[in-house]
Amino acid sequence: MSINLALILTLLTGVTGLVVALDKFLWSRGDGGSGGSAARNVLVDYSRSFFPVLLFVLIIRSFVFEPFRIPSGSMMPTLLQGDFIFVKKYSYGLRLPITEYKIIETGEPERGDVVVFRLPSDPSINYIKRVVGLPGDKLSYERHQLTINGEKIPLEQHSDATPLEPRFVEQLDVRQHEILITDAGYARNDGSYLVPEGHYFVMGDNRDNSRDSRFIGPIPETHLVGEAVRIWMHMDGLKWPRWERIGSKIQ
Repeated sequence: MSINLALILTLLTGVTGLVVALDKFLWSRGDGGSGGSAARNVLVDYSRSFFPVLLFVLIIRSFVFEPFRIPSGSMMPTLLQGDFIFVKKYSYGLRLPITEYKIIETGEPERGDVVVFRLPSDPSINYIKRVVGLPGDKLSYERHQLTINGEKIPLEQHSDATPLEPRFVEQLDVRQHEILITDAGYARNDGSYLVPEGHYFVMGDNRDNSRDSRFIGPIPETHLVGEAVRIWMHMDGLKWPRWERIGSKIQ
């Protein structure tokens, strides 16, 4: 069972705001400023204290930045399980909380962006992947070679690659990033794809261990949450935090 934090935060902000408004424009006037029952006074005091905090958190989380924890290794080596990241919510438009209705256009995803999106089959679940295909693109993925609109994407073995960590460097337009290819002889779900208008084709950097658009299909623009921009903490279970990852920019 998933918890809709946006709904809970919006409801709490609305309830405390309503109590503050009722006290200011109705209750205090009706009591001549002397106050009402003890229970109501406690409710008003708590609402006055929490409403500004809740409103601030709601605005930041809905329109500026939202924290997100990496739940799996599908984006290795770029992101590790246990990374806590900031997602820039305004990268691809300002959306109302809960409804996710876009009210202001601010930009569109670019090839190579790392994005958080709501899973089309279950919007209560968030995924994180890298954008490789834009609307209208024709893609193919054959034996770990990505081709976009007939152009093979440059792929070179990383200088620090080892048999235990087979890292490669991929160049998507101006964005260079590392990927993992754990099975050098076979890629999962090879094939050709056409990205529909208003959709994006996403893939994990851990190419052989990622449930991405090869399996779940292209992602509608309406399901984008924002762009992953920076790591603010790394903690996996009871292990010590990896301090060197804190503050790292997501490539």
